[in-house]
Amino acid sequence: MSPAQLQSLLQQGIAHHRAGRLAEALAVYTRARSVAPRSFDAVHLAGVVALQQGRAAQAIDLLTRAVQLSPRAHVCLMRLGLAFMADGRPRDAEPHFRAALEVQPDFVEGWDNLAYCLKAQDRLRDAIVCHQRATTLNPRSAISWYNFGLTLSLYGRVGEALQCHDRALAADPTYAKAHFGRAQALQQGHRIDEAIEAYGLYLQQEPRHFEAHSYRLFALNYLEDLSREQLFAEHVAFGRVVGNGERPEFPQEPASERRLRLAILSPDLRAHSCAYFLEPLLRHLDPQQFEVFLYHDHFRQDPVSRRLQSLAAVWRNFVGQPNAAVEKIIRTDEPDILIDLAGHTGMTSRLPLFAGHLAPVQITYLGYPNTTGVPAIGYRFTDAIADPEGEADRFATEKLVRFAPTAWTYQPPERTPEPGEPPCLAADGAPFTFGCFNNLAKVNDRTLQLWAELLAVVPEARLLLKGRGLSDPAVRARYLRRFAACGLPAERVELLDRTAETADHLALYQRIDVALDTFPYHGTTTTCEALWMGVPVVTLLGDRHLSRVSASLLTALDRTEWIAPTRADYVRIAAGLAAQRDGLRATRAGLRDEMRRSALMDYSAQAARFGAALRRCWQSWCETPIVGAAR
Repeated sequence: MSPAQLQSLLQQGIAHHRAGRLAEALAVYTRARSVAPRSFDAVHLAGVVALQQGRAAQAIDLLTRAVQLSPRAHVCLMRLGLAFMADGRPRDAEPHFRAALEVQPDFVEGWDNLAYCLKAQDRLRDAIVCHQRATTLNPRSAISWYNFGLTLSLYGRVGEALQCHDRALAADPTYAKAHFGRAQALQQGHRIDEAIEAYGLYLQQEPRHFEAHSYRLFALNYLEDLSREQLFAEHVAFGRVVGNGERPEFPQEPASERRLRLAILSPDLRAHSCAYFLEPLLRHLDPQQFEVFLYHDHFRQDPVSRRLQSLAAVWRNFVGQPNAAVEKIIRTDEPDILIDLAGHTGMTSRLPLFAGHLAPVQITYLGYPNTTGVPAIGYRFTDAIADPEGEADRFATEKLVRFAPTAWTYQPPERTPEPGEPPCLAADGAPFTFGCFNNLAKVNDRTLQLWAELLAVVPEARLLLKGRGLSDPAVRARYLRRFAACGLPAERVELLDRTAETADHLALYQRIDVALDTFPYHGTTTTCEALWMGVPVVTLLGDRHLSRVSASLLTALDRTEWIAPTRADYVRIAAGLAAQRDGLRATRAGLRDEMRRSALMDYSAQAARFGAALRRCWQSWCETPIVGAAR
């Protein structure tokens, strides 16, 4: 074939490629490779198609060959890096991104992708340097500003992230993703109403962007005036968007008592509050009954990840992989039970995968305080206090499984300080201190007004709040304005930012006499932490799961006297604790042992209840299975 004929053939393939006809394009490129095996363009473009089709291994092979044919082809080098990223190998990808930038130092797309690669290795500072280079080279690149904003959000620099997304919109007002980035930054900065509005703007342009739907649903849980009916309707609407695929013919044998493959999918199999509740269950789950598959979905892996990995027969990390690739792997693993541990809280929405029925039994548990709305998820694990029988069932698309007295199993961090004396009894005469370390997004105006009422009743008391961003002058100023509007005296409130180490965080509970829960969105980890540190928690009982979690935890300790049915009771209980300071000494000394004796820390019993509930769900499927070929 002459060079002109080869070029004509390649042009045919490129025309198919640009039109999105990947199979036809690949056929042409394959023919070109057969007659000209050393044609860089034919090999390179075939590798691009493989990458677009999700065939990472073939893409790596083809693009490696293409680089050998043309070592200074910077775009090909970058695409080889992307192929390694698609294969879940960011460390192997990095040299190829760097090689592309050595050839072409002003390659903006290359700097963006190197940043993405570094972010996948949890090297956020290095990624920020790359983003700075990209936006300096081309300050009119909306996508570069958007990517920069996403990384800054992960790093906790929310104000700067918001500025980046605004720069993206200034560069290109039609760049819809910048509205999504803005919404994420606003949500992370606890500006919930604004975040919901920004998600809405984005979804008007991209109505099938499932991740934005999930982030928006998560944000709706924080609203103080949204009824259960409205919130449920929003989740049901999401379920209609993702659909309910036809149940496939599963290859699993419907034997009710056999050993089961249990798979868990979560972005939080790391040093995260979710792991505190999951690890003791997995450690005590009967290995004769369950073979555990853990699917991590986050760029960060740490000592907690390694501990969890040691409890699993199979460990995989899906971070950065498209849903189609993840689905293929999970179907190949053939889990009998697949548990979603994130709901609408994950960095990447995997709930649409569940809509396709990846396993005979699909369950949601622990990570999200509401229904998923996904019809294909059959069960949600909970308890009868967080979700009272009859009343709560109307607001779940899943069947509620109340598997234990409390749905949580708490494992304290390895290094925790001792509780110590109540600070109000210290020799230095410290004032009585109420405190709250919950996510600041949960601190709404009604909660602030309730705390203002309490401080009016206990005039000598102070309030200590701790949360992300409170060292930022703009964030502090915004909260001080809110305090004033709600009647909360700012001079009696101390604000602390997040601490880097868990032990330091827990030590700060030694500065609190009584912890105040938020409403309607309760604390979970913070409630357990306060109790573990000997600090009573006063909570206001609500009408939905997220405003009943602390009630479940306190009931497990037989401390129902700290559960307030009304706002007036909340103030009465908290003020009563402040008036009985000597009693706090005994409470503080004994709460840790009360936790140890409770279901929360009866790991073997909770794991047995968990395993028995899983078995019942499996047996229900065995009664009416859709079965294909046997394994």
